[in-house]
Amino acid sequence: MNRLIRWMQKHKIPLDASVLDIGTGNGVFLVELAKFGFSDITGIDYSPSAIQLSGSIIEKEGLSNIKLKVEDFLNLSTELSGFHICIDKGTFDAVSLNPDSAIEKRKQYVKSLSMVLKVKGFFLITSCNWTKEELLKEFSEGFELFEELSTPTFSFGGKSGNSVAALVFQKK
Repeated sequence: MNRLIRWMQKHKIPLDASVLDIGTGNGVFLVELAKFGFSDITGIDYSPSAIQLSGSIIEKEGLSNIKLKVEDFLNLSTELSGFHICIDKGTFDAVSLNPDSAIEKRKQYVKSLSMVLKVKGFFLITSCNWTKEELLKEFSEGFELFEELSTPTFSFGGKSGNSVAALVFQKK
């Protein structure tokens, strides 16, 4: 979370930029964004219980400027569009692990992302299942790599690598 917020600070993303958290889960990242000062933030999750949980966490924090919606990112309603920033901290990974037609679902994810993100908008993805090279291939249609965020490295058998890939794409 901090890595993503630091990136947003570094690039002077306006606090009124519209931000979508794809697969928000418990909504903790939304809380951090709101505490930092972002005012137009939306969290979606296909799970009604996740949205209910995030709603109660947000309420306990006394925040009222966060929108929550039960929404299947692979089956979007037309209401979601025009976001400056979209953030994924594991939803693409989960979609990719689906045993039923994972390739089609990944393609649908990219289509949905294209629908909700403004032209020149940024997509920040953190993945522990995909390498940088694989993510570049998955998001090659309509997106270009803007920046790779540094993540912890490890060494084993004389080789070093990352257990997590964190990339920022910009919509063409």
